[in-house]
Amino acid sequence: MFLLIVEDDHDLASAIVDFLELDNIDSDYADNGELALKLIRKNFYDVIILDINLPKVSGLEVCEAMRNEGIDVPVLMLTAMDTLQDKLSGFDKGADDYLIKPFDMEELIVRTKVLSKRRSGQVKHLKVGSLVYKFELQEVTRDGKVINLSPINIRILEVLMRASPSIVSRDKLIRDVWGDDRPDSNSLKVHLFNLRKQIDTNFDSKMLHTIAGKGFALRESVTS
Repeated sequence: MFLLIVEDDHDLASAIVDFLELDNIDSDYADNGELALKLIRKNFYDVIILDINLPKVSGLEVCEAMRNEGIDVPVLMLTAMDTLQDKLSGFDKGADDYLIKPFDMEELIVRTKVLSKRRSGQVKHLKVGSLVYKFELQEVTRDGKVINLSPINIRILEVLMRASPSIVSRDKLIRDVWGDDRPDSNSLKVHLFNLRKQIDTNFDSKMLHTIAGKGFALRESVTS
């Protein structure tokens, strides 16, 4: 795992980093919200451990900005405030879990490992380059143009967007889209052909790529 620790208490942050290293977990560190956002936009993290009270930009503002930009990295929020309203405010801004200070390091590790196994469901949209999928509207656009997709193709696109720019194997794509109700051997091929035609035709660059022997990837690409 690769984590981002965002905490302005340097002693606590150092203790967290050291404890994570004992479990062979690597991490970056930011002591203010402004730096955190720069790192989040630049790097890929499995989990973000985020304090609420931060200099320059608060943890709540960092989380809200992430979700508005379609960044679906899970967020574990740290707070000294233990009221229901405080927790609701954090969840409303896009947090996935909470830990109240002071906390046990072992619990931090356990919660982090659980979060790292999934992407956050708190984002309102996914974005890869100029391709955007808005959940509430079930709307896909590229360069601002609406693309009409079938429910299955939207699901395939969501799996690829959440993994982007990584490769998704054929088996994983089938499992994530259809579950145990596996389609016939040609269904995925047909759906991918249609999806590629809809999101790539009439655009200068191609985004849906077949990686021979490995699977499929959705990536920003150079102009063809």
